Amino acid sequence: MSDRFSGHRPQEGADTGGVPWAGRTLRGTGFDDDTGAADQALAALLAGPDPAPQEVVAAVARARLVVPIVAVAAEVDDSSGVPVDARSDMASVTLVAPDGQRALPAFTSTGALTAWDPSARPVPVTAQRAARAAVQEGCSVIPLDLPAAPGPAAYTLTGSMVWALAMARPWVPAHADDHVAAAVAQAARHEEAVSAHRLGGEAGDLLVELALCPGLTAAQVQAVVTRIGERLAVDAETRARIDAVAFRLLPASSE
Repeated sequence: MSDRFSGHRPQEGADTGGVPWAGRTLRGTGFDDDTGAADQALAALLAGPDPAPQEVVAAVARARLVVPIVAVAAEVDDSSGVPVDARSDMASVTLVAPDGQRALPAFTSTGALTAWDPSARPVPVTAQRAARAAVQEGCSVIPLDLPAAPGPAAYTLTGSMVWALAMARPWVPAHADDHVAAAVAQAARHEEAVSAHRLGGEAGDLLVELALCPGLTAAQVQAVVTRIGERLAVDAETRARIDAVAFRLLPASSE
């Protein structure tokens, strides 16, 4: 068993590493008066049927979130024959779905977090900080208020939403995003076979409808769609504003 804490006497004015308490400044987190309750506006949206994505993201951006921090063994002592944690570090929680998608869970209140995992330490953060942590950890989504029993989150912030929060800019559906519209127009402009295009879709899922000149073979049509898709994919900012993209062909006369 480790004797790391043996002989430690905090009343003598130092921590377990021997560093004196004197001269240290404890800074506030910015949430010093936080009761741990959920933001009322956000809670109301999540409790309602089929909340509008744009309203949810806007409410999240204004709210305080709580992220779980758990102890992770950093050093194991097995000198007694039974492995025990000699030293632990605190780490944020990330989840991995069967398809490999990574998620950083966040909660609207300390109560929701405790119901999910009583052992997790609640850390209050801004939505931007939570989103940036998700990006840094390679997480593509942020599920809000996971239940104690296996089941869906109250709401899942998609990749485009997480990126918007991390960049502290408003989120809009992909088909209504001016940057996306300009990128699609530029990508389609290079194709003589495209006579017109329009955008549709839902939330971060973009639908690009193309009107093509008549007489193209199936291979030519596929090549046009592929080239447009590739032009959109190489633009990192455009890619961050779209969760998924699909194409639909329209008659050449469609506007």
